[in-house]
Amino acid sequence: MIIQCWSGPRNISTALMYSWRERADFAVLDEPFYAYNMTLDTRGHPDPDEVIASQSSDPNDVIDNVIFGEYPTPHLYVKQMAHHLKGVDRAHLARTQNLLLTRDPVQMLASLSIQVPECTLADTGLTECVELLDAVLVEGGRPVVIDSQRLLADPPAILAAVCESLGLTFDPAMLSWPAGPKPEDGVWAKHWYTSVHQTTAFARRSPSSHPVPDRLGAILEEAVPLYERLLEFAL
Repeated sequence: MIIQCWSGPRNISTALMYSWRERADFAVLDEPFYAYNMTLDTRGHPDPDEVIASQSSDPNDVIDNVIFGEYPTPHLYVKQMAHHLKGVDRAHLARTQNLLLTRDPVQMLASLSIQVPECTLADTGLTECVELLDAVLVEGGRPVVIDSQRLLADPPAILAAVCESLGLTFDPAMLSWPAGPKPEDGVWAKHWYTSVHQTTAFARRSPSSHPVPDRLGAILEEAVPLYERLLEFAL
């Protein structure tokens, strides 16, 4: 089984990858389309040349030889940014299980605006996540949506529900991980993963004290209905 978890930035996606990494039956991949995405837009991203040098920037090569490559485990979990789908052939999604991870856009934008001050709606991945949700519905499927706040509030229940939806047995090992960097981290970890490297488990977060900048008010207005659409299907 190949699971692709489609998210926006600042949605605890790295912590969730670390959670799946603790399962003995899973290997994990960290954002394999990042280099390709950097060939389209480097705005707000540190060291884009290093990212591009670290992995293939050909999306078809990533699909054929990375996502569908050989791994020593029965299953693979792929952490993906939904906005990295721009220009990527989506036909391969039919061959994987696809999770959607989302977060209250007020909290998400407050955090993202620190890292990417000139962020836009396109940087949130919300549009692509709703597109993926609607594609599942059109096919008569049931989308598997994880809301980060609900996950942090009750990790065992939400992770067990996710596993059940995928036909997997929940593994309590998913509830904790060692602190520090992981071998699977992308080269961008030093810029983005400082906080998660200090964690060893999912933990409730206090609301961000950093407000959404006024200049992002219009983006927030667009983001909220997209988030609410996803929330309709959240576990």
